[in-house]
Amino acid sequence: MKKMPLPQLLISAVCSLGLATAAGAATKWDMPTPYGDGVFHTKNVRAFAKDVSDATGGELNIVVHSGASLYKHPQIYRAVRTGQVSIGEMFMGLLGNQDPVFKLDNIPFLASDYDAAKKLWKVSRPTIEKSLAKSGVKLLYAVPWPPQGFYTKKPITSVKDFSGLKMRAYSSTTSRLAVLLNASPTTVQTPEIPQAFSTGIIDAMVTSPSTGVSSQAWDYVKYYTDTQAWIPKNMVIVNTKAFNQLSAKTQQAVLNAAAKAEKRGWRMSMDETSAKTAVLKAKGMTVSAPTAQFKAELQQIGKTMSAEWAAKAGPEGAKILQALK
Repeated sequence: MKKMPLPQLLISAVCSLGLATAAGAATKWDMPTPYGDGVFHTKNVRAFAKDVSDATGGELNIVVHSGASLYKHPQIYRAVRTGQVSIGEMFMGLLGNQDPVFKLDNIPFLASDYDAAKKLWKVSRPTIEKSLAKSGVKLLYAVPWPPQGFYTKKPITSVKDFSGLKMRAYSSTTSRLAVLLNASPTTVQTPEIPQAFSTGIIDAMVTSPSTGVSSQAWDYVKYYTDTQAWIPKNMVIVNTKAFNQLSAKTQQAVLNAAAKAEKRGWRMSMDETSAKTAVLKAKGMTVSAPTAQFKAELQQIGKTMSAEWAAKAGPEGAKILQALK
């Protein structure tokens, strides 16, 4: 076997070492998200991951695990907090038991359009970031779901039309809303919605145009009242220690990509709302805005639920509501 000359051997060794060092410098983050690839939130997350990889020249690669394939939705926050994964996406309201501030965007009729939702996010974000920081978690960005409206078998013109109806409830907030509407809260999970309507278990529900389309609401109800009751958000979070281990340049690249993802995500949410509402109309549903009377009654319910939330949230909650006003 022919021996390599010493200088050439040294050059080869240095090159090999350089390649190994470059390969070792690359960081991989696994990112669980609870939603499938067809959901606009997941599309936005994948675009965010690509932006990070492009901006860092592959020094940080975020591998997206969609559809709860890596962790189930309720497990994602703990996985990020404990460092089992460095980054993840989740529904913000899931942390409501940890701190009431995370339920703020689930209060009905507090922010009933995208402009109000943006203002609410602006005034509440510092408090949310502070709460997350206590657990060693950093917020990167948040993106809303489409606004929530009422699906019913008959037209709704005022609160009295809900009297005696059985309304789908899937959280403490929607149960309380049903009670304030004089309806009977009935727990029904999303996959069970069509059967629950067809068998008379429920007569009404409040959810987004997206869920209305995915559950083919036109098969069991005829009316959609576009109240834009609340506009809840998903958030993308990162383990603070993992973030701090990145170089300053890579950290900035992540923050820049996050700001871009938030802006893009809000636009995608608005587009999704328009597109899915149009589908409801095309399928023969009657889509309408709330009457002046119904809107006024809903705003009153919103004040009641906001006050109940503020009593639990304390001074920080009161400060956010005052800033919103």
